[in-house]
Amino acid sequence: MNENLFTSFITPMMLGLPLVTLIILFPSLLFPSSNRLINNRLVSLQQWALQLMSKQMMSIHNTKGQTWTLMLMSLILFIGSTNLLGLLPHSFTPTTQLSMNLGMAIPLWAGAVITGFRNKTKASLAHFLPQGTPTPLIPMLVIIETISLFIQPMALAVRLTANITAGHLLIHLIGGATLALTSISPTTALITFIILILLTILEFAVAMIQAYVFTLLVSLYLHDNT
Repeated sequence: MNENLFTSFITPMMLGLPLVTLIILFPSLLFPSSNRLINNRLVSLQQWALQLMSKQMMSIHNTKGQTWTLMLMSLILFIGSTNLLGLLPHSFTPTTQLSMNLGMAIPLWAGAVITGFRNKTKASLAHFLPQGTPTPLIPMLVIIETISLFIQPMALAVRLTANITAGHLLIHLIGGATLALTSISPTTALITFIILILLTILEFAVAMIQAYVFTLLVSLYLHDNT
């Protein structure tokens, strides 16, 4: 079991070619566009959820910030669907890869910071030095604020990677323990199986919450720079 503990995080291959691109594009099939006059229940539920999330996230933004609505809603749908996709048996979760999460976090963070320097140059520079700072502390505070600024995309990526990876590892470990205890102690195996079911339900919630937290933090970074 220990040898196969991290096999679920290895990029799947077919004929020597990585299947990450196909796996990343697959969730888009779960959100079809309907041409009907009256939508079905699935499309209506998706539209209601999108309107609720966009109302919560974009209400704090001005006109310039609200132009990012489509991008942020696409981001939360993409992360949420890929997180849920990884909970299916024999599947792969792209968001367990730190490189992919950095690939999402760095451009979004850089876009928000560049927007801030273009639209509010003085206010953006003022973040590096709080008002009323004693003169001897100015160099140290500027260094600390600069580090805190550049660590934001890393924090975004690591938070998403760590939460999704930890949940998958727990499910793998408890599932292996349940299988091993089946022939030894059926009563204990039943208890661990119940725990496994509860943990799986929790992971469904974590998958959606982490998508919301990632997008919300990007929205807050954007709000600070628009």
